[in-house]
Amino acid sequence: MAVLLYRLGRSAHEHRNLVLGLWLAVLAALIACVGVSGGSTDDRFAVPGTESQRALDDLRETLPEAVGANAQIVISAPEGQRITDPRYGAALAEATAAAQKAPQVSAAVDPLTSGAVSPDGSTAIVQVLYRVEYVDVEDSSVEAIEAIAEKAERDGLETSVGGTVYSSSGIHIGPSEIVGVGVAVIVLVVTFGSLLAAGMSLASALVGVGVGLTGLLALMPLLDISSTALTLALMLGLAVGIDYVLFILARHRQQLARGTAPQESIALAVGTAGSAVVFAGGTVIIALAALSVIGIPFLTTMGLGAAGAVLVSVLAAITLTPALAGYAGARLAPKPGTAAARRAADAGTGKPTLGTRWIRTAVKKPLITILVVAGALAAMALPAAGLRMSLPDNGSAPTGSTERLAYDKVSDKFGPGFNGPLLVLVTQDEAGAKTGAEVVQRLQGLKGVAAVLPPEPTRDPAQSVVQVIPAGGPDSTGTDRLVRDIREAAPGIEKTTDASLAVTGTTAVTIDLSNRLSDSLVPFVLIVVGLSLILLTVVFRSLLIPVKAALGFLLSVAASLGAVVAVFQWGWLADLIGVPHTGPVVSFLPIILIGVLFGLAMDYEVFLVSGIREEWVHTGRARRSVVDGARHSVRVVTAAALIMFTVFAGFVPLDDALIKPIAFALAVGVVIDAFAVRLTLVPAVLALAGRYAWWLPKDLDRLLPDLDVEGTSLQRRPAGKHAKPRAHV
Repeated sequence: MAVLLYRLGRSAHEHRNLVLGLWLAVLAALIACVGVSGGSTDDRFAVPGTESQRALDDLRETLPEAVGANAQIVISAPEGQRITDPRYGAALAEATAAAQKAPQVSAAVDPLTSGAVSPDGSTAIVQVLYRVEYVDVEDSSVEAIEAIAEKAERDGLETSVGGTVYSSSGIHIGPSEIVGVGVAVIVLVVTFGSLLAAGMSLASALVGVGVGLTGLLALMPLLDISSTALTLALMLGLAVGIDYVLFILARHRQQLARGTAPQESIALAVGTAGSAVVFAGGTVIIALAALSVIGIPFLTTMGLGAAGAVLVSVLAAITLTPALAGYAGARLAPKPGTAAARRAADAGTGKPTLGTRWIRTAVKKPLITILVVAGALAAMALPAAGLRMSLPDNGSAPTGSTERLAYDKVSDKFGPGFNGPLLVLVTQDEAGAKTGAEVVQRLQGLKGVAAVLPPEPTRDPAQSVVQVIPAGGPDSTGTDRLVRDIREAAPGIEKTTDASLAVTGTTAVTIDLSNRLSDSLVPFVLIVVGLSLILLTVVFRSLLIPVKAALGFLLSVAASLGAVVAVFQWGWLADLIGVPHTGPVVSFLPIILIGVLFGLAMDYEVFLVSGIREEWVHTGRARRSVVDGARHSVRVVTAAALIMFTVFAGFVPLDDALIKPIAFALAVGVVIDAFAVRLTLVPAVLALAGRYAWWLPKDLDRLLPDLDVEGTSLQRRPAGKHAKPRAHV
């Protein structure tokens, strides 16, 4: 691998005009393609193979209104008044009639007719049903409903608009993300001590992100790509893109400071640091692509989209970076006599750096270090035992938004279950009102049911739909239990009524999605951990290092999930980061966290441990090699982790209930894994294990391929201008 990348880096440097031209041409072509083809995001959450999804697919044919989007115009009378008073009847009738004429609306139901009036008579809900699903509702349609609500407010009523028409859409870029990138630039400047090197890192990363993101946008007319997938791809592309270029340029500047010619230096940097970049990027890509095996379409596109963005970032790092370095030439070298030059040249003069002192402290009493760090992370992980998963709804919308006001008003006046009703599809051999009434009676007897509405016929005479209002909210454990109870009671009801029951609706689909992801979590972790054991055994020719890396990774994930549960589920420090509503964690957050953090953990592991292994091979002194080998990597790994943290943290202030917790989990996970695990726990474990850290049975050593991630073959190659490195895998 090192040899191939060495040649690639040298070639990109020599043909820099061609390489830069190709990248810019691809970016321009993709931008033009996006401008011509258009396309829109698709934020549907389908769970193929589940009872709720099968029933929902049936209703698309027989009762489209049940599957289509809905809006709620929640109207309240002035305090102390009743909305049913005749003087407010005209306003309700006017609002209903106007909603019926709004674009894309199939029906608007008068609350005085449907009975959608709160028990205290103060509030009513005008139900608005659409012909299309919520992802296809146009902004003008929602604006028309909001205008109707504003007209009712001018008539002296209190109104708010909610329903499924409010959904996250579009890619999210705002001031906080720009600030995050700005902080990343500052970290680059401090790390390199050079504006030129920092600017080159950012330029290469941004071109890669631009190509990756516009590539996804260009595919929108052909594939169902969610807005969350786009935002995740942007977030990961920025973070890994800057980091990967940082690793290569840091090695390049170090070699320039030692007198290596610019072309040879960048080729060596791509062959050595670039090998680790390819390895780390490959692990991220594999882990993200593995999300497709879960069998949930939106998660598949999310994983593949993010994997594609990481792939483009890797390609930009190993091709565009050496090309741009060719334009800078020797100007990238640190100025002689500066601290940056001394660090790059590894002169070893002056007092030890903070990183060196940190490593020395960690390995001074390694057993105590291991116990303290592992104990602290285990304590952080404790809240994860209470992890509950769901998908956000309007209850997670920003405080003060119209959809949040409507959600809270409905919960207060009607009960939380009215925000997440269950649909029970009743199918029988022949239509019969008696059967429907009996089903309603049986469902009313179940625990956790607030109300059961009369059966509603569909276009199929053998079908009807019964709406069940849970006593709890859509994300409550009581509603989850009610869905299970209805399904467990279904066989008994079928025996007495000859009618089959299937629970569906948005709430049931969300519950089934969470259960599917929860069931997939352990197998996914086993796949990821197994992959890390295999890869690191091949890379480092050791048994202890892969086991230590896997256990450290699991500690990082568990501690990160614990922090997420404490903040987003329990409400600790929730106000500090603007969490509008506490409750279950986003269903796919744990799997996304595992996939992304796995790749990043392997990234830091390779850069840190490869330097330690190199010292061990040269000196044979186990504990000394930990300090001397790690000190070369501490500054770069620290800078990389800080960049990752600032980029992820830049997405936390977003008012997006899907992205906010994911960004928070990744930001916390990076800090924990880089500083607590890789820069503290790993050196302590290696120091405690001594020479046994590098033990591998000889028979196994002969069987394993030599990936040469560290670029050993390049260091052994013969001297001479035209010498070719020995070939390795």
